[in-house]
Amino acid sequence: MEWTKEQRYRTLNDVSEEEIQGLAKLVSQCPWRQSFHIQAETGLLNDPNGFSYFNGEYHLFYQWFPLGPVHGLKHWYHTKSKDLVHWENVGMGIKPSNEFDSHGAYSGSGIEHDGKLYFMYTGNTRDEDWNRHPYQCLAVMTRDGSIVKMDAPVIGEVPSGYTDHFRDPKVWKNGDFFYAVIGAQRENETGSVVLYQSRDLKDWKFMGEVKTGLGEEFGYMWECPDYFEIEGQGVFLFSPQGLKAVGDSYQNIYQSGYVIGSLIDLENMELKHGAFHELDRGFDFYAPQTTVDHQGRRILVGWMGLPEVDYPTDRNGWAHCLTLPRELTVKEGKLIQQPVDELKLLRGKKVETSQRVENEAICLDNFEGEVYELLAEFSDSNTEEFGLELRVGENEKTVIKYDAVAKKVVFDRSRSGESFAEEFGTVRKCTLDADKISFRVFVDVSSVEVFVNDGEEVFTGRIFPGKNSNGISVFARGGHTNVKAVKWEIK
Repeated sequence: MEWTKEQRYRTLNDVSEEEIQGLAKLVSQCPWRQSFHIQAETGLLNDPNGFSYFNGEYHLFYQWFPLGPVHGLKHWYHTKSKDLVHWENVGMGIKPSNEFDSHGAYSGSGIEHDGKLYFMYTGNTRDEDWNRHPYQCLAVMTRDGSIVKMDAPVIGEVPSGYTDHFRDPKVWKNGDFFYAVIGAQRENETGSVVLYQSRDLKDWKFMGEVKTGLGEEFGYMWECPDYFEIEGQGVFLFSPQGLKAVGDSYQNIYQSGYVIGSLIDLENMELKHGAFHELDRGFDFYAPQTTVDHQGRRILVGWMGLPEVDYPTDRNGWAHCLTLPRELTVKEGKLIQQPVDELKLLRGKKVETSQRVENEAICLDNFEGEVYELLAEFSDSNTEEFGLELRVGENEKTVIKYDAVAKKVVFDRSRSGESFAEEFGTVRKCTLDADKISFRVFVDVSSVEVFVNDGEEVFTGRIFPGKNSNGISVFARGGHTNVKAVKWEIK
């Protein structure tokens, strides 16, 4: 079905109850609804927004178009949790309702101030010629959960030298001032990020462009910027659009990654840093956002999906979910991402095995399932390759393996079930030189998240296998390996 502009920009008030119920029924019939990931009740979910710890709870919003699996009139949908594991749908958080966000409440961030939670977000508007005009808007949530939008934008214009691709403010506090980075596109159609400063979150002063070492050829737009500090180092996350594939890198339609360096120099607006690293080596990861919680942990959530890619769930009236929350730490100039400790609360019945595998694939008895956590540790290997086969069926399997010759981790979904986005390839790889390899894998009905060697690398991907594809195998080719595997049902 081709969606018209009119269909994409209807408000919920324009839609009959019958249409909403019909869409909900269509979604409920989908065989690939997730069991323990955040997903929209109907329609399309994208960027995580406003991620905050406030009033004893984690608050997380996401971009939401409720009426179908396409990008249209965006709202903020609100979900919350006490433990990052069990999430409660609160309902609509911010909806487009005035001249400054008439065509969508786009992405933004949250910060606590004076006992309230402030949200700064991009209001998207279009004129009669469909030209875009962005505004940076403010909304405030009180302890009772009610959210009120301010009447006027706090940043009403795009600074000179930049196009109307100007969005996704991320706010933090340093000393007496609040700062915001905003993703921008220069007039020469190259990507950048700019900095604003405020004392009260309401009056913002344009400071200028943040100088990085990435040059002008690093993509045509930088979306979803996020600056934070860990262990005395400055980390800048962003999602550059328009990077060309190089070797195993930048294989997706758009990328998300980070640079690490010294703390940002706010006076000179300069960030000195090392190389750009992709955050996730898999297929379906974009627009991540972080927060710091009451324990001082820096926690990341990403969108498990990508713009401009069709997914098999589209025909059931919904698309996408969010990743599991990941705790970030720094090790030797790289971000380490590990599933937050609270995810162990999901662990149910446990089975384990130890195997020596030689030139064979062994189906692990009592290990089957479509929703589980699996930890597999490989050691004493002299093979060419070894690894796991997940969601194994008659003609289906998802392969996570280590190529010991090339020293690469490989995620292969070429036979994972219903195919999609094949123009971007069906295999993802990254280099990792290690004697021992461990895969900690979270498998949901239609996704796989793999944490390699305690989060040194992460692969995220959607898969769409048949209901009966639920086997788990370990394999070695060209030699032997020892494997210890533990599987937990997810309750």
